[in-house]
Formats: sequence, C-alpha cells, structure tokens
Amino acid sequence: MTTTPLNRRRRLLTFLPALALAAVASAPGAAAADDYPTRPIRLLVGYSAGGGVDGAARLLANQLSQQLGQPVVVENRAGAAGQIAADAVAKAAPDGYTLLLGESALMIARALLPAQSVDPLTAFTPVAGAFVSPLVIIAGNDFPARTPAELIQELKRNPGKLSYATSGVGTVHHLGFEMLKQETGTFVLHVPYRGAAQIVPDVISGQVPLGVVSVTAAVAQAKVGRVRALAVMSRDPVAGAESVRPLADALPGFDVAPRLFVLAPAGTPAPVAARLSAAVKIALDQPETAKAAEAQGTVRAFLDPGQLQQAMQAENRRWSQLVRERKLSPDGG
Repeated sequence: MTTTPLNRRRRLLTFLPALALAAVASAPGAAAADDYPTRPIRLLVGYSAGGGVDGAARLLANQLSQQLGQPVVVENRAGAAGQIAADAVAKAAPDGYTLLLGESALMIARALLPAQSVDPLTAFTPVAGAFVSPLVIIAGNDFPARTPAELIQELKRNPGKLSYATSGVGTVHHLGFEMLKQETGTFVLHVPYRGAAQIVPDVISGQVPLGVVSVTAAVAQAKVGRVRALAVMSRDPVAGAESVRPLADALPGFDVAPRLFVLAPAGTPAPVAARLSAAVKIALDQPETAKAAEAQGTVRAFLDPGQLQQAMQAENRRWSQLVRERKLSPDGG
C-alpha cells in the first residue's frame, strides 16, 4: 500500500497525542509523585535536640510517618540561627525526601544579614504551616508590674534603666520586644542569651529584670512562684496559661509569635508538595497531636502551600521594615 502525504499526516496526528501523554508521564516528578514516598524522609531542624523547635519537629515527624507510610527522621543541624540546616535543605535534591522545619527567624536573618543567609522566599517550596509558639514576658517577683498595662508603665517610667533577655539576636523573641519598644516609645537594653535555661535563673535572681521565653518555660516557673508571667506576646490567651493576659490588652493588635512551617527545596514538584501538605494537615488534626502540642506550649496552625507563601511574604515585609526603622544590627544593636 502506498503511503501518501495525506496518510502520513493522519498517522502523525494520531501519534502525537500518545506521544504527549508519554512525555507528561515521564516528566521529572510526575512518576515520582504517583508513588511518593518510597523511602525515608529527613526533616532537618536548625536547632539542637531538646529545644522547642526540635520538640515540635519530633511530634510532627512521628505523625507524618504514620500518614506517609515511611519513616520521617528528624536531623538536627544546629548553628547560625538555623541557617546551617536551611542551607543544607536549599541545596538538597528537590524530590521531597529532604525537608526543613523552618521558623520565623529565617525571615529575620534575611533582613539582618541579607548577604549571609538563605533567601526563604526563593530557596524553598512552601509545603505547610504547622505550629505557632507563643512567647511570654517574665519578670522577677520583685518587679512592680503585674499586667501588660503596668509593664508598659514601668518601661515608660524607667527609660534606659531596664534590660530584657532573649534567646539571641535575630530571634522573634528579640524583634518582638523591639516591636514593643517601638510601639510604646520606650528604651530597654537587649541582653542576648543562649536560651530559657540561662535566662530564667538570671530573671529570678534579678540580674536581668525581664525575659522573653516560651509559654512552657514561663508557666512552669510561674506556677511554683519563681517568676511572674506578665504578658503573652501573641494576640489571644494561650491554653494552659489563660491567666496570663496578652499584650494586646494594652496594645490593641499586638501579635508576635514564632511560626513553624515545613519547607522543601525550590523546584520540588507541586504534586509532592501537595501530598506532604495533606499529610501535615491530617497529622495536625489528630487528637493526640493537639494534646502533645499543648503540653509543649505550641498551637496547631495549619496553612496550605499558598497560604504559607503569603504568610512568609508578610513576615518578611514586617521584620525587614522593623530592622530598617530600628536600625538593628547582627551584633544586637
């Protein structure tokens, strides 16, 4: 049978759709997303074991392992305010097997050290928001204030005479208090520490009048009468610390708390990110997760990839503006 130009064209038109389908099926990430995951997943944390972010990571990893059918292994890469872990994940293969439990300090680091930090808005694929970790301002028992309004009065009454301790320069603890200073027109000296374990004893002894710590650290010490919990820095009262009033009572709209979220390397296929996001949501919805999160002083706060991207962009703008306006520097000034 003679093949005419018309017949050849008909055969080509018949073949092209099948070829297109084959190309889609073999595209990077397409086949992988269908059966993902097929091996263990690493969840990197930029802080040492035993801390608040590490605890949230292990809680989430345990639940994700059940939802995904593969082990999710927490790997601590402490140092440089989370930048070591962030850099490792940013450089990893974008296949969904290396993830980061990031937090708001990533956006602060970008504002303070733009040339030495990973850009969280371009280096990662947003996967899911997971938790918010409320912060509390504590004081020694001899400190005159007992409420958010009285705290602000004391700050205004003693310009340059008071200091506050945080777990380090560039943390939300640090910039949150700087925002408090900005909104109240007060001057309080920042004293960076390495964490609540060092802050609390010095607040108790009066070596530093004020400290910013996690809810769990604040409540545990306040219940036994060693410190006074003055104010929650997030907008709403926190479960387990209902008696501690929000700063928003005295400063309407004030709302500062570290957000914890899951990121994958930039270029991770959308179906893989969607699979992970759905698993995070189911994990957070489990009653045992709610109970464990409350015990750790965290609040479940799921965001899908689009919502997380918007939240990260908003935080980036917020902290960048504060750094510029307060003329903050990496040395704590």
